[in-house]
Amino acid sequence: MTAASDHAHEPVDGLHYGDAGRPERPLGRSILRGLRCKCPNCGSGRLFRGFLKPVDACAVCGEDIHHHRADDLPPYLVIFVIGHVTVGGFMMTDMIWPLSIWVHLAIWTPITIAMALLSMQPVKGAVIGLQWALRMHGFGKQDESFDPGRGGPLE
Repeated sequence: MTAASDHAHEPVDGLHYGDAGRPERPLGRSILRGLRCKCPNCGSGRLFRGFLKPVDACAVCGEDIHHHRADDLPPYLVIFVIGHVTVGGFMMTDMIWPLSIWVHLAIWTPITIAMALLSMQPVKGAVIGLQWALRMHGFGKQDESFDPGRGGPLE
């Protein structure tokens, strides 16, 4: 056996497959920065210029944000979570105080709308932070004409 084959199966510290020269992007930190509606890169620049309209680039660090693809995931997550909270709250309230359906409607409709409006922007920011950390949809500065999931160029 040669010396090279003796060391072939030993782990190498700091070995990165594929993304050797790229800086780390911690997933949890990026999502938390997005939840605070801050830039996932620096954590201090504003992420939104309108209610749900992200900035094109961070005013502090210059990170491009314009190519995010949050699409339908934030509303889906908001509906999923708030639906469970609202239905659970309605059912527990109804077990303790049997109220008419109109009273429940008067109570739970404004609560549901307020929770949805208050949580939509932070959830969208968290999705943008997730995409930034995972280098999805152009956040990795790769050629946009190449789709690595399909193994070839886009047509």
